[in-house]
Amino acid sequence: MLKSNAIKYIIIFVLLVLLQVLVLNRISFLGYAVPFVYIYFIIKLPVGCNRNLTTFFGFLIGLIIDLFCNTPGINAAASTFIGFICKPSQKLFFMTDDYNGQTPSFRLLRSSFMKYAVFLTLIHHIILVSIESFSYFNIKLILLRIILSVILSSILIFAFEGFSLKKKSSWQKAA
Repeated sequence: MLKSNAIKYIIIFVLLVLLQVLVLNRISFLGYAVPFVYIYFIIKLPVGCNRNLTTFFGFLIGLIIDLFCNTPGINAAASTFIGFICKPSQKLFFMTDDYNGQTPSFRLLRSSFMKYAVFLTLIHHIILVSIESFSYFNIKLILLRIILSVILSSILIFAFEGFSLKKKSSWQKAA
């Protein structure tokens, strides 16, 4: 069981990195918003997962995105931070003892999952855009980039979650 979960997470990790690097980094909505869905990997780490492990995975996925995109540590910094606050965020949005060891999902947590995912996405984008801008000279533009990117990323994350929900439902009907 543990090996199958590890393989599942490795596949998700690789697919999200490839999707981000090959497709999503080339998308710019209205010239301001870029979807960053690689953070879906961090969001989907099991409830109660070791904080050091989530921080490490956050750093690793951010570093790999930075290497492919030639961005000097911006993604690594933002994703490391959300990996670090992942466990306290879980405690903020749902009872972690009730779901310990389970993968956070809409099917399991309903609106709590949505709030949790949007919260981590917002924190990630605030850090990412702030470091990238390196100035708050044009705060309206920075806020616009953050808000549009959070909306676009959240829509895609919920779309991924919807696909997994449909897939599980069809599997359950077949069984």
